[in-house]
Amino acid sequence: MEKVLLGLIAGIAFGFVIHRVGATNPDKMAKAHLMIEPQIPQFMLLAVIFAAIGVFGLKLADIGRFMPLPTSIVATGLAAILFGVGWGMTGYCPGTCWAAAGEGRGDAIFTLLGGFVGTAVFATFHEALIPVLYLPTNIGQLTLDGLFNSAAAGLVLLVMVFSGGVVIIGRLWQKNESTY
Repeated sequence: MEKVLLGLIAGIAFGFVIHRVGATNPDKMAKAHLMIEPQIPQFMLLAVIFAAIGVFGLKLADIGRFMPLPTSIVATGLAAILFGVGWGMTGYCPGTCWAAAGEGRGDAIFTLLGGFVGTAVFATFHEALIPVLYLPTNIGQLTLDGLFNSAAAGLVLLVMVFSGGVVIIGRLWQKNESTY
């Protein structure tokens, strides 16, 4: 029960943060996709940085179990396309959708229902899709830890690249704002 409560508290806190950054507003999300408002992409990159630092700390403390799934080029590519199309059509990704539904946004509730249907369809056909989509292009576990044989080196690279992304987005997208 403690784990469920901890997850609930973390989810509510994350929902509050994404609400404050504007990620539960599909109009702001559309402006982020059009490279007009930089706050949401910058927040996403910062969230990955802090999560990576947290995971690194948990690994150092030998807390938890980390099991990255194997990477399949075709399955991941198709999932990315489907994810992007859904996000573009609705203005929500799965996390922001839950938070927006919590705000009472009706369009988010319909997006959630669509997500449930998509999940049910995927679960129904998952076993049949494994030999067709996963196995032919499975390249195994792909992690920065494995690439550099060092969790610390992987973390430093991730932090440097994503921090650079935060700065670049801030500089380029502020210039882009003046055109609208």
